[in-house]
Amino acid sequence: MPHNTSVETPPQQDRRDGDPSASGSLAHGLKQRHLSMIALGGVIGAGLFVGSGAGIAAAGPSIVVAYAVSGLLVMLVMRMLGEMSAAHPSSGSFSAHAERAIGPWAGFTAGWSFWVLLCTAVGLEGIGAAKIVTGWLPGTPEWAWVALFMVVFCGANLAAVKNFGEFEFWFAALKVGAISLFLVLGGLAVAGVLPGTDSPGVSHLTDFLPNGSEGLVIGLLASVFAYGGLETVTIAAAESENPVKGVASAVRTAMWRIALFYIGSMALIVTLVPWDSKEVVEKGPYVAALDHLGIPGAGQLMNVVVLVALLSAMNANIYGSSRIAYSLVERGQGPKALGRVSAGVPRVAVLASCVFGFACVVLSYWRPDDVFPWLLNMIGGVILVVWFFIAVSQLRLRRRLEREAPDKLAVRMWAFPVLTWVALAGMAGIFVLMAREPDTRVQLYATGAMTVFLAAVGYARQRARARS
Repeated sequence: MPHNTSVETPPQQDRRDGDPSASGSLAHGLKQRHLSMIALGGVIGAGLFVGSGAGIAAAGPSIVVAYAVSGLLVMLVMRMLGEMSAAHPSSGSFSAHAERAIGPWAGFTAGWSFWVLLCTAVGLEGIGAAKIVTGWLPGTPEWAWVALFMVVFCGANLAAVKNFGEFEFWFAALKVGAISLFLVLGGLAVAGVLPGTDSPGVSHLTDFLPNGSEGLVIGLLASVFAYGGLETVTIAAAESENPVKGVASAVRTAMWRIALFYIGSMALIVTLVPWDSKEVVEKGPYVAALDHLGIPGAGQLMNVVVLVALLSAMNANIYGSSRIAYSLVERGQGPKALGRVSAGVPRVAVLASCVFGFACVVLSYWRPDDVFPWLLNMIGGVILVVWFFIAVSQLRLRRRLEREAPDKLAVRMWAFPVLTWVALAGMAGIFVLMAREPDTRVQLYATGAMTVFLAAVGYARQRARARS
């Protein structure tokens, strides 16, 4: 690991990455209302609506514990990331912090692995959204809907950053409104005061660990990956009117947002619906819970919200992947063509991210039995690799900031360095759990292979640049 003095951020990055006064740099087109709603709605992702059903089926009522444990880890990670992003706002977010703290090879590895993750996720979310629409309009081709969604969001991200902000503002508003209504209705039903329903009491909670510790482990791993995507707000902050204020606000409210939206809704679902109900997996836990309450049309309305969540994730991931790519190129870590900026937008990076996302969709139809599952396994553990880089970077940068620029610590990690080490231990524990489970073991090895490959390429590039 190189000595700190050899990896100081190049002046070029500080001048251009998010500085509107620099020629060809990103625009500051996101308003505070955009950033606030992105932070609020970004917590409510497709993983919560779509992926939580499998976790409930495996863990039963103990899914609440799984989401609480992984939620605590996410809170620590977001606090660490917020501390660094408030001190050094950058569209490269954790990738730029890793380069500053550890070395160029670390920024290269974290950045490009996350780029692959986001681009692949764009394809996945497009397929998921298309399946919902074709369910409403049978006979329409799935690929056509995916293509339509890709064109709409690619076009929106090519035009101006404020378009991304407006899409996310209204998407997030709808998601927040829907899940808030769900929490109110579910709370009333559990209390026994919702007209036409009887309180289930604790009848569905008696078998708390139906599949033992193994089921809890599966639920824990499912919940960890459901939290992925919260990092987008720190990427978007670099293009906001007041990056430091935006990041600080988003990070400080992360705790109650995670507790309310994730842990609160999981607690209501397992109280209202038997954990082993087939509808939890087939329809999704939120639709199953609303159907169980007998509210007319509520299940279909929730399907609309799930569609919005998937489209929101597509939009956010196209944005996030293009900005990560732009930042990497600005720091000399990728093809120069991807760094071209027009009207404040890195349009070549947007197009490259969309092309990769659409290629993933094509692979899902062309080689669904081998290529696409291999790609999914490869990105399975990337979010944990990113969190690891965040924790190590914060551990190194915090002491440097305290020594050189204490006034930049607008957000501080709690109980530093103890909780940073606790977070690292938690990540190590999850890696061990992934190695124990057959399904996640494949993901761990595939992600590990990709990470080692990128790290080797990044280190070779770093050595070559040092010699030149």
